Parts: sequence; structure tokens; C-alpha cells
Amino acid sequence: MTATATFELPEDLAMVRDSVRRFAIEHLRPLERMVLEREAARGFGDEPLVPRDVELQLNAHAREIGLYGVDVPEEYGGQDLGALAKCIVIEELKQSITPYVAPPDSPNLHLLKALCRGDQIDRYLLPYARGEKKACLALTEAGAGSDAGAIRMPARRRNGKWVLFGSKIFISNARSADFIIAIAVTDPAKGAHGGMTAFLVDKGTPGLSVPTNYAMIGEYCPYEVVFDDVELDDGQVLGDVGEAFAPLQQRLAVRRMEISARCLGLARRCIEMMIEQAQSRSTFGRPLADRQTAQWWIADSYQEMEMVRLITWRLANRVDRGEANLRSEASMVKVQGTEMIARVVDRAIQLHGGMGVSKELPLEYIYRATRVYRIVEGPSEVHRWIIARDLLRNGVRS
Repeated sequence: MTATATFELPEDLAMVRDSVRRFAIEHLRPLERMVLEREAARGFGDEPLVPRDVELQLNAHAREIGLYGVDVPEEYGGQDLGALAKCIVIEELKQSITPYVAPPDSPNLHLLKALCRGDQIDRYLLPYARGEKKACLALTEAGAGSDAGAIRMPARRRNGKWVLFGSKIFISNARSADFIIAIAVTDPAKGAHGGMTAFLVDKGTPGLSVPTNYAMIGEYCPYEVVFDDVELDDGQVLGDVGEAFAPLQQRLAVRRMEISARCLGLARRCIEMMIEQAQSRSTFGRPLADRQTAQWWIADSYQEMEMVRLITWRLANRVDRGEANLRSEASMVKVQGTEMIARVVDRAIQLHGGMGVSKELPLEYIYRATRVYRIVEGPSEVHRWIIARDLLRNGVRS
């Protein structure tokens, strides 16, 4: 028996790719100057880089071309195209630095799809899947970042209700979210092995506040979220009590895959700019395209981008097949994708010289914004440890 494989996209996904690419060029790139100006002026504030009215206009265009619900199951009103399609959409959207996520944001969709029950489906999953509600995940704490199992914020029973008290930090989209998926400890003795529970906390719930944001480079603007004796009914428990850790790992794997897809889109933009610069700029009587250094920068960048795309698409294919325990592979695409874009944008800046670090071009923004990628959703060092631990336990699998 001969094993064969094709690395070409099927026709339907190629059409999706081309449609999203046109959307990014026609609707996102014209906004880039505005994004750069708003990011430079934001300082310590939390003004979104894309104003709400502009976001609504983008949503309308996205809905027209079928960008809504790419990986949402058909029974929830989506297209059910899967994780690979969502990776392709994200990569094409990141041909522009304009921050835009085609609703709904996939990691929380996967978590809600796996855990919502009863009226939670109508109250949370369905409006989220339709892009009518926004959500955020409140996981990270001051003493628990990369080690999710080390969270300490408790949830205790009192008078027939769950009471959450404590705080979370570096929570993206906390102020714009309609509800928060909060992870708390319900059994300290068990910890990650049966002691962590997910809760659905609506915006405006008494005791819930988002008092401050953290000023950061690039498009990230995370927040502190405070739970001051927040009382919740049993109907606000997402999934089973004590069993949040395993589905949370799957949610994190999806986000890490998506970050790699973002890196691919930005890398392609950088490489296209490098090619244009090399062909149009001359020094000492010869175009940069004739210089071996420039040639190697472009060649190395392209090869690295293509290799990351292969492992990212392979992971997406395994997600679509419903495979479990993808943590090690998700770590691999996260490390390789984020470190690839760091090298590619650095070369692109070097090739452009002074203009590369000016705000006339998007390269300096990409350089700063993607530096965050090597930290959020677990730093490279932790992911290398995860990969090594898996190999040392199980050996090399074909």
C-alpha cells in the first residue's frame, strides 16, 4: 500500500482564503494608519485600536462574505468548516496589522461547546456562536501564569451558592466582555486534579469589577478582574465541579494554534515588503536584490514560514479529527511560530534601514506586537519543557 499526501488546499478552502485575503486588503489595510496613530496616542489608557463603530462596519462586511462562524457547528448556525479553515482565515486577516477577529473567537467557542449544558446553551453558547456576545477567560493570577495548575482564587459554598473572591490579572477583553469564564479552586487539596472549576460570570454581577488595565506594547491591553464575594447559582457552573483543567488545556491548545496562524500572516506581509524593497532600492549602484545578504534574508524567511505553516496545518487537521492530548504539538507550533516571526520581522526591518523603524511602515509595530506572542499563552521556555517532557516519557512517535 502506498501512502500519499497532498499539501494543496481543497477548492472550498482556497476560495475562503482568497475571499479573506481580499477583505484584508480592501477593508483592513486602509485602517492601518489609524491603528498606528491610536496605538501611539493610547499611552496608559485602554482605548481600542479599532473604534467600536468601525468594528461594526467590519463585522457587516465580514458577514456579507461568510466570515462569521467559520468553525461553529451547523446546529448552532455556523459553517462548520473546522480548525484548518479558521487558521487560514486568521492567517489572511493578519496580512494586516489592523486588529480584527472574525466572530466568534474560537478558543472560548471550543470551551463553551464542550461544557455548556441546559439553558447555558441558549444563554451563552448560541449568542456567542452568532457573534452577539463577547467573552473572556479569567485564568491568570499574580502567582500563576504559565502554570495554570497553580491558581489559588477560591470558590466556596455559602448558603447554597458559590462565592468567588480574589483577583485575576492580564485578562484580555475583560471590559468589553458580556460574560467572563472564571477559573477558581473549589478543592485546594486536589488542585488541577479535580479541584478546579469554571464559572460563567455575567457582566454587571454584584461584586465583579474591572478596576484597571495594564499598558502594554502592541495591540494587547489586558485588565485586572476583581471578584469581591461574587455569588453564583449552580447554573453558573460551566461543566462539572472540579473538572475544569482538562477542557481548559484543549482551549489553550486552540489559542496556541491560532497564535501561530497570526504569525504566518504577519510573516507573509514582512516577506512581501522585503521583496518589494529589495527590488526597488539600490545602494552603491546595485539593487539590494543582487546582494547575497538580502537574498538569504528573504530565502530563510520564506523557508521558515513554510515550515511553520506545515506543522500548524497538521495540528489543525488533528483538531478537526477530534484527537485528544495535543498539548505537546500545540506547544511546538506556538514556539516555532512566535520565534519565526521574531526573526522574519527583524530581517525585514534591517533590510528597510531607517524606514524599517519608523511609523511610516508597519514593521516596527509588528516587531513590538509580536514580542508579546512569545510570552502570552505560555512562554517559549515552558513550551520547550512540555515538549521535552513528552519525548522523555513517550519517545519519538511517527
